[in-house]
Amino acid sequence: MNQKPHVAVVGATGAVGIEMLKTLEKRNFPVGKLTLLASARSVGKKLKFRGEEFGVQELKKDAFKGIDIGLFSAGGSISKEFAPIAAQAGCVVVDNSSAFRMDDKVLS
Repeated sequence: MNQKPHVAVVGATGAVGIEMLKTLEKRNFPVGKLTLLASARSVGKKLKFRGEEFGVQELKKDAFKGIDIGLFSAGGSISKEFAPIAAQAGCVVVDNSSAFRMDDKVLS
């Protein structure tokens, strides 16, 4: 994997998404590029990461092209719909929901 991966936070404007951003920053995670994804009603909102503002983009099926790591915190139904799409695009998915906890085909 890229030493400075392209990271996407799915559910970026929610409480957990914001904490994920804070944790990435606090731990000095080597983010090469950051993409913030959320529902259509959050599009255009700005969130700060490492002193820079990033605009929120709408979560769509084509949003994972070029993303190395997807941090999901948007709830189980969103994870069930979009995590397989992200994985198919070559993205490593880290899902905070319970959507796949009992799925033997998913690595934990």
